Amino acid sequence: MSIAIKSPWKLLVVIVNPGLSSRVIRIGRRVGIKGGTIMLGHGTKSAPILQFLELADFRKEIVVMVVESQDIVDQALDKLTDELHLNRPNHGIAFYLNVAQFLGSQHYEYIHAYESEDPCMNHQAIFIIVDKGKGAKAMKVATEAGAQGGTIINARGSGIHETMTFFQMAIEPEKEIVLIVSLRERTEAIVTAVKENLEIEKPGNGIIFVQDVCGTVGLKE
Repeated sequence: MSIAIKSPWKLLVVIVNPGLSSRVIRIGRRVGIKGGTIMLGHGTKSAPILQFLELADFRKEIVVMVVESQDIVDQALDKLTDELHLNRPNHGIAFYLNVAQFLGSQHYEYIHAYESEDPCMNHQAIFIIVDKGKGAKAMKVATEAGAQGGTIINARGSGIHETMTFFQMAIEPEKEIVLIVSLRERTEAIVTAVKENLEIEKPGNGIIFVQDVCGTVGLKE
């Protein structure tokens, strides 16, 4: 029988405007976070006036950092909010996820744990992974189903349904990851709409997974 162990690890996600990701990393280091990963993407908003002015798409930088404890993640959120003004509109958002397993860093030993109690009740992160070019459609469908906005991240994937060859060279198609932070009560409608419109359940069309979100900063509902 497994014994529930409360994991100390958190995954801190910070989405900011271009040029600020290095500053996010520096703020993290000041409170004890040893490093992070920076990804590029673009965000969307559902405001009609922005769509009319063709300003609804804008570049974003996504910083992902594994954090050692709840105390450190709380300090990081406070510093990020104060220094980057995340509590102001259009200055970025930050949130963290509970981590059940963590390995791959020279600084830490392998940990396997999971939460016995989940304190994260209000928001959920919806991850939609589709072929390049379909992220915008997924975001449009999600917006119509109640999403307030999201971030599209460029990525690459491989799998039995995706890999093809060209002049005897394996080609792995580019992917897009759509990240939406949603109120829990809207999640089911958003996921159902995207699943049906993009036929996610058919092989090779993509995947969706949902993760509970904690400690949100900068979200506007």
